[in-house]
Amino acid sequence: MISAALVMLMTPGLAFFYGGMVRVKSALNMLMMSFIALGIVSLLWVLFGYSLTFGDDIGGGLLGNLDHIGFQGIHPDTLWGAKPDAIPVFAFAFFQLMFAVITPALISGAVADRVKFGAWTLFITVWVSVVYFPVAHWVWQADGWLFKKEVIDFAGGTAVHINAGAAGLACALVLGKRIGFKKDPMRPHNLPLVMLGSGLLWFGWFGFNAGSALAANGTAANMAFNTQIATGVAMLGWLAYERVRHGAFTTLGAASGAVAGLVAITPSGAAVNAWGAIIIGLVAGVVCSWAVSLKYKLGFDDSLDVVGVHLVGGILGTLLVGLLATDGVGGLNQLGKQALGAFTVLAYSFAVSWILAKAIDVTIGFRASEDEEVGGLDQAYHAETAYDFSAVGSSHVARRTVATIQDQVGAGAPQNKKVDA
Repeated sequence: MISAALVMLMTPGLAFFYGGMVRVKSALNMLMMSFIALGIVSLLWVLFGYSLTFGDDIGGGLLGNLDHIGFQGIHPDTLWGAKPDAIPVFAFAFFQLMFAVITPALISGAVADRVKFGAWTLFITVWVSVVYFPVAHWVWQADGWLFKKEVIDFAGGTAVHINAGAAGLACALVLGKRIGFKKDPMRPHNLPLVMLGSGLLWFGWFGFNAGSALAANGTAANMAFNTQIATGVAMLGWLAYERVRHGAFTTLGAASGAVAGLVAITPSGAAVNAWGAIIIGLVAGVVCSWAVSLKYKLGFDDSLDVVGVHLVGGILGTLLVGLLATDGVGGLNQLGKQALGAFTVLAYSFAVSWILAKAIDVTIGFRASEDEEVGGLDQAYHAETAYDFSAVGSSHVARRTVATIQDQVGAGAPQNKKVDA
């Protein structure tokens, strides 16, 4: 239950992480795209999500049955697992709910600054139902087909990160590029907020990873230790690559590198030793740092690097466990199993997500209008702003700056153009 609370904190942490990375005019919208998942997915989990994910298989290892709709048949003393390590089903379901919440929230970073909020809520409602719940069943339920293929995914490399990363890529392709992509500066508006978010993610990730042992035992301790090692090394690897490539050690690079390490160690941390965690962290930090630049070369607008960090990091961690797993598990045979799991989930998530995003786009419209995008989604959809700039009137310099802007607008700035915050 404590681990579940830690994982719940990761969603607000992700909101801060993403919220600081966007421009100020859409900061609240970015926060809301994560927070809304806490409400929508919690409701769906009770109605049918838990049953589809962890109900008895209906055939082929593809999906659970509907025997536990509304958690019928489950009582406080109903246990999950085998004795003596069994735990209450409600504790297990509470923990797994938080995984279901954060996964669609991860997708939001790929489509930042340009999505209708109502369309986004519809997207995640359908997406978790037809993509997340089935994939989680494949990977984590004992009769799921990837579970039976012995694919190792201890805490979500496939079901969470590859799943969300592939969906983010599909949505970004359907929506197209932000206005001004590769032309206008789109720098993070609040890097301290980004660092705060990454710190909360790092903290909560111990519940995400170690908690997946479902017990306070050696496996949980090994996973927690390897999570710390891989994350720290990934941050160093990202910063080193960034220094060589771009000449600076940036705070955004430190935060992104840490997240890349967290992603990569998620599927593999319980199956490798500390040396394996170091290798996974180093590879993830360097390769993910390189991967985020691909959007400029390939021409797709993954706003906040969901593809470069979560998709690429998830694939790396899922594949590397095939080579680095200890106790005789690792090897080419296991690598083949890992590849099957990684690329099957990637293909399914990308295809279904693209169809879903396209269907929403051609019916109710997925992308915000040009005026809403230029003016900022905070005002357009939430009637709020992240910061109260009226306080600048207390400063003589600030008053003069505001007056200058007003004079410039009054002197002939196009009235149908909104100032880009």
